[in-house]
Amino acid sequence: QVQLMESGGGLAQAGQSLKLSCSASGRSSRNLYSMGWFRQDQNKRRQPVATINNAGRTYYADAVKGRFTVSRDNVNTVYLQMNDLKVEDTNIYWCQALVRTSQRDFDDYWGRGTQVTVSP
Repeated sequence: QVQLMESGGGLAQAGQSLKLSCSASGRSSRNLYSMGWFRQDQNKRRQPVATINNAGRTYYADAVKGRFTVSRDNVNTVYLQMNDLKVEDTNIYWCQALVRTSQRDFDDYWGRGTQVTVSP
């Protein structure tokens, strides 16, 4: 129903910037509740980095506050501007989209992930 394609990952030195992009397509791509970015924790579990919903409300993980900015130019495109990158930001970054199926329930969709590597 929703296909997500990430781009913009790569190699950067600490202190530099990268910008990730994610575009949604498919049957439900114009009815997205939110889009965001995830990365793995120590247990290899995906955790939210930054998300934005249709009202423009954003969430940021503490580790990226003040450095990363999530934006959504339209209903099916989300960006992650990553400034002042740190070695600790090295990770795979996955784009996520949520489609509301009821007041309480959502379907989640995931991109394949894009590698971000930050060197000292």
